[in-house]
Amino acid sequence: MNLERCVKEFKSELPAFKEMTDKFYRKEINVKDYKGFSGRYGSYAQRGGEASMLRLRMTGGCINKDKLRFIAEMIEKHHIDKVHFTTCQTVQLHNLGPESVYEIIEEAVSYGIITWGGGGDFPRNVMTSPLAGVEQGEYFDVMPYVKATADYLMTLINRVKMPRKLKVGFSNLPANRPHATFRDLGFVAKEDGTFDVYSAGGLGLNPKLGVCVATNAAPEKVLYYVKAMVEVFIEYGNYENRAKARTRYMQDTLGQEGYVEAYRQKLKEVMASGENLDVVVKTPVDGKVGDGSIAEGPRVIPQKQEGLYAVAYHPIGGTPASEMFRKLYDLIRHMKGVELRLAPDESVYIINCTGSEAQKVVEATKDGAGNLFETSVACIGASICQVGSRDSQGLIHALVEELRKYDFKDGVLPQIHISGCPSSCGTHQIGSLGFHGGVKVIDKVPNPSFTLHVNGCDREGEERFGEKWGVILEKDIAAFLIEVAQTVQEAGCTYDSWFPTHQEELGAIAKRYLQ
Repeated sequence: MNLERCVKEFKSELPAFKEMTDKFYRKEINVKDYKGFSGRYGSYAQRGGEASMLRLRMTGGCINKDKLRFIAEMIEKHHIDKVHFTTCQTVQLHNLGPESVYEIIEEAVSYGIITWGGGGDFPRNVMTSPLAGVEQGEYFDVMPYVKATADYLMTLINRVKMPRKLKVGFSNLPANRPHATFRDLGFVAKEDGTFDVYSAGGLGLNPKLGVCVATNAAPEKVLYYVKAMVEVFIEYGNYENRAKARTRYMQDTLGQEGYVEAYRQKLKEVMASGENLDVVVKTPVDGKVGDGSIAEGPRVIPQKQEGLYAVAYHPIGGTPASEMFRKLYDLIRHMKGVELRLAPDESVYIINCTGSEAQKVVEATKDGAGNLFETSVACIGASICQVGSRDSQGLIHALVEELRKYDFKDGVLPQIHISGCPSSCGTHQIGSLGFHGGVKVIDKVPNPSFTLHVNGCDREGEERFGEKWGVILEKDIAAFLIEVAQTVQEAGCTYDSWFPTHQEELGAIAKRYLQ
């Protein structure tokens, strides 16, 4: 099945989606049954069942000008007041009525945005570094293989039934921003121009680092590795117990060595099948070049293309003002080659700017994070999510507002990660400080709380999940962070340089707040 046929099939299914959604809003089916159906189309009912969200897949986080214009137009036409950048490099539109959902899904196809498989038990958005192809020092440009993988996985949606969702990521450097070493399937670029391949990893409940199943994989062969992963999941994945139906549980059932053996056997079969899955990368035409203008600043990043820059923009909580999409489109529409790239930490990068263009973008995006702490990550939270326990967005905005009252130097607090529940949509397990939401019962009274995770890391070769240190009441988190910031600032350090030799001191501070 080619991608064009896949798109036709998706469009042919939309009347069924509309019919089921109409039934849900007429209260003829319950939230659980609707969720099992609607996720296939990238849409879910929000908490309370009175509105919907829609997830727009953006392969590799790429938002070109046409897609940006489309999003801006939909926001204006449907009066959308809440948008969220996710840690899977997608755009979520919130507080939608059913008619808005139908129209946006249908019109999005014309702009190369297919919401099919945006939720449910399907291949999800394929991720990579937001600066793939333009980052200084990258081993090679992985973006062509990201896009080929995304197209291939889309064609599998109606061909195979997997136990659960499948997340695939590509890294271009050891920074490992898309967490390729602990995805369901991850391709890790190496200096020699090949990939190491990791599999059966993931965050959430019972997190696991991925297992290295192959080394020195030729980039043009990535789809063979993808197909082998899918076939291993179909054969050995758990179709009976949904809670254990992610790929990481195959490490338990098969053992790591058994899993590697099973994967390599499937890969051998796929390679020998005669099916041609080679990725052909077209030679790029001459791209944009700098014009001699120069840009500098904490959010300006020189690209590997001489004279060009990327500008980092992190709206607080990953929730930009709705009008920002129109503002950015109007700004860059006539800038050659400029586009947006979403990042796994809910930032967005505006790439391929000349120096003068970069300075204009910096000015237009000055409402975003002003320091490292303000780039903190937070999922959409319980005010919207059906399964969330705590309002992650409310917490991060409250923390930023409170911390701005103090004259703290940049870096005395790290980028923190907040999830509203253990599912790790805020990637709390890999933050140097992370929090996941819950409830603490004290004297028979439930109190909003968060579990504190400490010393997580996603860098290749240093991967680790944060240790659970205990539960902090939500009302005490700001005081805890303020005391940490004061301590680090008095030491004349940044948090990242202070923590390795002051873990006991951090523990003593935390002890005063832990329940």
